[in-house]
Amino acid sequence: MTSPQSDPAPQPPQPPQGHVHGHTHSHGPAAPVSKHLRKVIAAVVIPFATAVVVGLIAFWPGGAPDHERTGVGFDRQTQDGKVVQVVKVDCADVNAAQVPPTGDTSTPSGREAVNEQEGECAKATVEVTSGDDKGRTFVEVVQPDAPRQLREGQGVVVAYAPDAPRDLQYSVTDVNRKIPMTLLAAIFALAVIAVGRLRGVMALVALAVSFGVLTLFILPAILQGSNPLVVAVIGASAIMLAALYMCHGVTARTSVAVVGTLISLLLIGLLGSLFIGWASLSGNTDDNTGLIHGLYPDIDMSGLLLAGIIIGSLGVLDDVTVTQTSAVWELHQADPQMGWRGLYRAGIRIGRDHIASVVNTLVLAYAGAALPLLLLFSIAQSSVGTVANSELVAEEIVRTLVGSIGLVASVPVTTVLAALVVSADRPGAGTSSSTAAAPARTGRGRRRKA
Repeated sequence: MTSPQSDPAPQPPQPPQGHVHGHTHSHGPAAPVSKHLRKVIAAVVIPFATAVVVGLIAFWPGGAPDHERTGVGFDRQTQDGKVVQVVKVDCADVNAAQVPPTGDTSTPSGREAVNEQEGECAKATVEVTSGDDKGRTFVEVVQPDAPRQLREGQGVVVAYAPDAPRDLQYSVTDVNRKIPMTLLAAIFALAVIAVGRLRGVMALVALAVSFGVLTLFILPAILQGSNPLVVAVIGASAIMLAALYMCHGVTARTSVAVVGTLISLLLIGLLGSLFIGWASLSGNTDDNTGLIHGLYPDIDMSGLLLAGIIIGSLGVLDDVTVTQTSAVWELHQADPQMGWRGLYRAGIRIGRDHIASVVNTLVLAYAGAALPLLLLFSIAQSSVGTVANSELVAEEIVRTLVGSIGLVASVPVTTVLAALVVSADRPGAGTSSSTAAAPARTGRGRRRKA
């Protein structure tokens, strides 16, 4: 019987090295690459980040420029209101519209006139609950076929027209949706934090930063007359740097995703600029863009369209590049002897599945947004060529295809970058991927031999 001093330490069922190695793969981020590679990556990313900061400073707008309210569309003074009473009345008593002399109800205007004379309308008393006229009431008549019906106690948004006669200065423009929208946002935040934990918190912070860059920099800078394309590239780059590094950490893996995203964004910008000009897309296709052009005639509307394509593509690009980079890193950890060509081939197979779903998602997202417009073309029995040739639809086609080309290109670009970077790392050239993560994962104070 041996003494306690001579007994060997208890061993786990598997050798310590195998246990540590497998544990490293199951938990935690990839270990840092060699010191030399970190310097190479920093030499690329740091100048880019510096250029973004300089661009933010140079183009910082200091707020949106003031303008005289037109009272048209969104450019109206609005206040909060509340429906305090709703009374049903005969439409003939409150409407001045007349039924067509012929009695023709086959047209929308004819049917509307008949409803306004023969139906039962709602006479709502609305109280203004904010602003200088708080406590003032006015009457709103709601037609029986109106898409939005009012009910007592309902919160509403009212528009104020100071130049109109006193009895017509206020009108209901929309329903107040602040409470349900705030509740939905809270549920979303809780779900993200519950599932993502610390990463979920950082994702929400990155989301707030993205909205901050959009509302404090991109939009005011464009309104001040700065080039929309330059502003969009600077703003999108700032959002990309903040979102990726905050959510995924300041690592070589994240830096490769940043470079891959940047290259793809540049490709999207070049293709978008080429085809927007070639297809003669003005970017001024509806009432909202027309109002913007009327208020700020110096804004380049086609440049604004291109800026929208770049910003709209950024979110999906981040997802693709991070996924591809992570896949290559994990493949390298699973087989450290695999060369960059093998890593690329394995990573691109994963990327093909990702691209197939992402492109379909983009097309369906744009089609869903334009569904009412497509329905109108269907009602008019327009041909596919006629629909695609109209500027409204052509804009969406260019937006979808240019963004999709950038997404498709991001897969091989990011995969080859990640394969080259991670395969160039060699143990002994700094902190290796095996030695860096092992001590933190054992929990026994034992260090694995290099």
